[in-house]
Amino acid sequence: MAIEASQETQSIEQVKAPVKKRVFSGIQPTGNIHLGNYLGAIRNWVETQDQYDNIFCIVDLHAITLPIDPKELHFNTRKLAALYLACGLDLNSCKLFVQSHVHQHAELQWILNCFTPMGWLNRMTQFKTKAGEDMDSVGTGLYCYPILMACDILLYQTHYVPVGDDQRQHVELTRDLAQRVNSLYHKQIFTIPEAQIRSAGARIMSLEDPTKKMSKSDPNPNAYITLLDDPKTIKKKIGRATTDSERLVKFDPARPGITNLLSIYQILTGQPEQEIEAEFEGKGYGDFKAALTDRLVETLSPIQQRYQELISDMPALEDLLKQGADDVRPIAERTVQKMKQAAGLG
Repeated sequence: MAIEASQETQSIEQVKAPVKKRVFSGIQPTGNIHLGNYLGAIRNWVETQDQYDNIFCIVDLHAITLPIDPKELHFNTRKLAALYLACGLDLNSCKLFVQSHVHQHAELQWILNCFTPMGWLNRMTQFKTKAGEDMDSVGTGLYCYPILMACDILLYQTHYVPVGDDQRQHVELTRDLAQRVNSLYHKQIFTIPEAQIRSAGARIMSLEDPTKKMSKSDPNPNAYITLLDDPKTIKKKIGRATTDSERLVKFDPARPGITNLLSIYQILTGQPEQEIEAEFEGKGYGDFKAALTDRLVETLSPIQQRYQELISDMPALEDLLKQGADDVRPIAERTVQKMKQAAGLG
């Protein structure tokens, strides 16, 4: 009997699924979600969602660090959720929720504000960039933005944070803050996260100025392609996209315009550089831009169709977001309680 029990226990252990590492990421519901967001982040989330324990967040609290119309913020939050799902996020493989629906984000931020040295925040380059000449008049929320981002990550005991290279500094601050608190109380209150920065597609550049990253806050709509642009608009924007006078379709870091477009084409097709260059050998930019346009329309059309289905049934979408918040709230509350207990709060 003992042998049989031992064999049964061994059998159960053999079939026990390994614990997946947790991923957390999110996008602000501001501006228009564009091709760079999709190729650099959302598409990668979809492709790897079965590999990790995924938590994706629409970070609306971050959005109010700068002036924004309340009605626009509310609708854009739902719009972004619909786009996430339309792009292929599967709620059987991930959790999707709105940041402000889980109050522990704001609660933990106040606590960790008290543990973050001013010098750390003074070194954050994004605050200086976004505040510009208005540094003395912008809200303190923009200054403390990195702490809220750290709380978003730390609340869920996150292992990996998929971000663009421009967000690396924020993840480093998150790591420093987690290590500071863990060291202070001599216990692991927070998991130390790692930035997950992908080399391919991590930095899609502006169509107008290929030396700058494609940005949804760019005032020039021709600088980016949104996920909801129709085929006519896509063709127009790609046709106007900056290249150069050489007319040679070839990857070349010294020619950022054509290289940016080729990088987009490469991500969409999965072809190696040499194969793409051979495909367009002897052809001009017109042929290449037409092929790129076709690929973009082919990629975005099913996303747009699914988005329209989701956004047209707002009550169902609200239910999905409520369920997502209900699913993650216990995880967040456990972390807050660990932090409060360590700090002597409550």
